[in-house]
Amino acid sequence: MLQDLVIGALCCWRLTHLFNAEDGPGEILVRLRRRAGNGFLGSLLDCFYCLSLWIAAPLAWFLADAWSDRALVWLSISAGACLLERATDRTVPVPYFEEGEDHELLRERTSGGGRESGSA
Repeated sequence: MLQDLVIGALCCWRLTHLFNAEDGPGEILVRLRRRAGNGFLGSLLDCFYCLSLWIAAPLAWFLADAWSDRALVWLSISAGACLLERATDRTVPVPYFEEGEDHELLRERTSGGGRESGSA
């Protein structure tokens, strides 16, 4: 079952990313998004997270048998696709910390048995 969830999440991410962010051959997907306009379908194609829910639904129907399993698999596949999108999105800055960088909210290291230097 885990293998099915991973494959489902990868398929969901690929299809969602294709419809949400890619041009497609001959810019067919760009034209599709333009034609969708500002209505329900247009706003759905603009939101990766919303679109992943709709794309994950038929995948969950195919991968699970019971209704309760389908609901959990549906959300799991969409969540996996969302996590993949966050991990691969180049517009979101990755936090980077230099070693030895000062942080004003963190206490400075002190020498000694837990006492700050200069305190009595």
